[in-house]
Amino acid sequence: MKTSVTFPSSGLSLAGILFTPDGHTGGRMPAVVVSHPFTGVKEQTAGIYAERLARAGFATLTFDAAYQGESEGTPRQLENPFQRAEDIKNAVSFLTTRDEVDPERIGALGICASGGYVPYAAQTDHRIKAVATVSAVDLGGMFRDGVDGKQPPEVIQNMLDRSAQARTHEARGAEAQLDDILPKSREEAESGGYPYLMQEGFDYYRTDRGHHPRSNNLFVTRSLDLLAQYDSFALIRMISPRPLLMIAGTAADTARFSQEAIEKATEPKDLVWIDGATHMDLYDKDQFVSPAAARVAEFFTENLPA
Repeated sequence: MKTSVTFPSSGLSLAGILFTPDGHTGGRMPAVVVSHPFTGVKEQTAGIYAERLARAGFATLTFDAAYQGESEGTPRQLENPFQRAEDIKNAVSFLTTRDEVDPERIGALGICASGGYVPYAAQTDHRIKAVATVSAVDLGGMFRDGVDGKQPPEVIQNMLDRSAQARTHEARGAEAQLDDILPKSREEAESGGYPYLMQEGFDYYRTDRGHHPRSNNLFVTRSLDLLAQYDSFALIRMISPRPLLMIAGTAADTARFSQEAIEKATEPKDLVWIDGATHMDLYDKDQFVSPAAARVAEFFTENLPA
């Protein structure tokens, strides 16, 4: 069963979907917050994993981040990593108020950029008893250093110049400047020198495969200076002794983020590889999602016990 819900986060109302197992007849359940990718919405891959976990016996909550989707906040499409972490913590707070949820058995799953935001939030929120990620990305690291970690340093400096100019223009009354995240056409995606992540992003977000009208693949330009100072995994060791599971595809060009995070984390921790999967294969392709979701369900079953 799924129910539309709202909950507060830093003075804004966030829109979510609460999934519960069919046939649940009472008693408090373990619960999992499922957080969406950069510029995604709750109806896309986060909803897929939330529904799979509900079938496995969990109450699951997925939601639109502040400034995005059906949630409140202006300027629209602001990507504030510190607010994103607050949104996850406030989603946990909401679950603790639900009669069907056991507040001592709450975990969190992050996908893509939320594979960075969820561990970041969990580092200091001990109510999150178990942490899992799929295709994790440290969005700050990606903007600073590129997908492959080899981006020339002048690139982020140019981004910060643009961010500063955008802030000045807003202060003088202009509307918030927006940037495209993905190429606008398949031809541009294939011939524009983009990393493969951007090419497969086009195939997911800008085609019928994963497109959603509230996921417009834009972000506010001045988000850049917020992202540049954010580090998902700097304090990942603080998750311990709570368990950490990270899942990545062997063919994903973002796999380094999960590897580097696991190296920094302390036990208990586990890095699981899905053979042949790219970053976005793990969003919606059943041959890759099924083993990933099954491992996530097993992890939360083990670590959110009755």
